[in-house]
Amino acid sequence: MSKKKIVIEPDPILRKKSQSFEKVDKEVQRLMDDMLETMYSAPGIGLAAVQVGILKRAIVIDISKEDEEKKPIFLINPEIIYKSEKTSVYEEGCLSLPGHFAEIERPTECHIRYIDYFGKTKELKADGLLSTCLQHEVDHLNGVLFVDYLSKLKKDMIIKKLVKQKKELDKIVL
Repeated sequence: MSKKKIVIEPDPILRKKSQSFEKVDKEVQRLMDDMLETMYSAPGIGLAAVQVGILKRAIVIDISKEDEEKKPIFLINPEIIYKSEKTSVYEEGCLSLPGHFAEIERPTECHIRYIDYFGKTKELKADGLLSTCLQHEVDHLNGVLFVDYLSKLKKDMIIKKLVKQKKELDKIVL
């Protein structure tokens, strides 16, 4: 496994729609293993392939607490097939928008169809944090970021700060 570099907003790749996988093979599994290692070391609870510069429909998620056994979920070609009308609000952050958080309202529950690590089609019913995380990551696959749910003013402020942060990181230190 190897850690990948996380793409930071405002990189244009984050606004592109990811393509489906044709099949699950060793290469796809290696990508997902690398994504999981990247997510754990960041640290985060979810990561989409586009966030490591790969426009493919793959997500890794693990919402287990630090002191709990790891319970990673690998989702290939995930598709939300149901969202509840009832909503809840979670403070969301994103590895592609480091240091920025906002309260986002989303459906409390969602059902998702996906292909697992071994190529089997499965469905998952989720609520609470897992539901929020799944919706957040599927949004990434469609070129949508959590800041897109904010007012234009709040979104523009966050993007402006990220551009400034990126310029500071890109400076050469002698």
